[in-house]
Amino acid sequence: MRSSYKKEDVQILLKDITGMIHGQTTEEREKLIQSGIHYCEMLPIEYVPSEKYMEVYRHSLATFSKPVADAVAVLSEKIINAKGKSVVLVSLARAGIPIGILIKHYIKRKWKIDVPHYSVSIIRGRGIDGNAIKYILARHSASDIQFVDGWIGKGAICSELASALSEYDGISAELAVISDPANITELCGTHEDILIPSSCLNSTVSGLISRTVLRDDLIGKDDFHGAVFYENLLESDLSYSFLDSIEKEFSDSASCDFVSATGNGRDEVLKIASHFGIDDINLIKPGIGEAMRVLLRRLPWKILVDKRFASSPQLAHLLKLAEEKGVPVEEYNLEHYKCCGIIKKLADA
Repeated sequence: MRSSYKKEDVQILLKDITGMIHGQTTEEREKLIQSGIHYCEMLPIEYVPSEKYMEVYRHSLATFSKPVADAVAVLSEKIINAKGKSVVLVSLARAGIPIGILIKHYIKRKWKIDVPHYSVSIIRGRGIDGNAIKYILARHSASDIQFVDGWIGKGAICSELASALSEYDGISAELAVISDPANITELCGTHEDILIPSSCLNSTVSGLISRTVLRDDLIGKDDFHGAVFYENLLESDLSYSFLDSIEKEFSDSASCDFVSATGNGRDEVLKIASHFGIDDINLIKPGIGEAMRVLLRRLPWKILVDKRFASSPQLAHLLKLAEEKGVPVEEYNLEHYKCCGIIKKLADA
């Protein structure tokens, strides 16, 4: 798979389907998704941010590179303690790729080890790319594999990963993430719902690759899952600019304050669903990263913001995008998260 990342940073185990599939509008995709077509069978048209939004992104990156770098350091320490120096990083494409690279670079910086890093596709409701897992297992021990992603929202991908890996002996399904506000895993940099600036953008901070695709007419039984390379966005690529900004803040003595929370994020999502009369919790996307995905890729109904963080610079990018798209923002008491995106249910879907 082509990408703007260096080959020594990540081996992306995806099939290049550039030119074989084209993006659809948010409205088209939302109607298809809510009528039963799986999201992995189509791609969105990549959002082109306004200059004002990019100003907010650059400010967010300058402000929050340090807490993200500290969380990367804490997480890297936990991974080495759990797996040892023979660890094999396997990031979940695409949001997990820059996180995997940051962990790989931190480990190399501190322990002088160049650990392998692969990226594979996992799709909610369709499972993990079995051909990619076979490829990795042919080269590495199952016990050395550590899956990596950016953040945990309500834990859906954790459940998907656990189910998908049940047929593989010796591979741990515990997902390592920068931020786990859902309070699901201890293999995280922090339990705080922190802003990971890469969540503000799409392919231009993820090696210029699309979301992953799984469709019978494009992906054969022996193929990896597919993705598109956006060569037309080369001049807008910020993938290494993002990585460099975080890595400048790396420290061997980093620590993160752990937010103690009772219960877990899924329970809170169920309460939100009950409060707003929502019968499908897949329409509720809690946390900064997930709320951004709603604004960038879906048709939002509203954004919930915890009143304690309504004026926080961590949410400036999100509030700016909501304003640009005319999406209502409502203050709401949240326990585990700073914000939450809710997708509009289409009555005529």
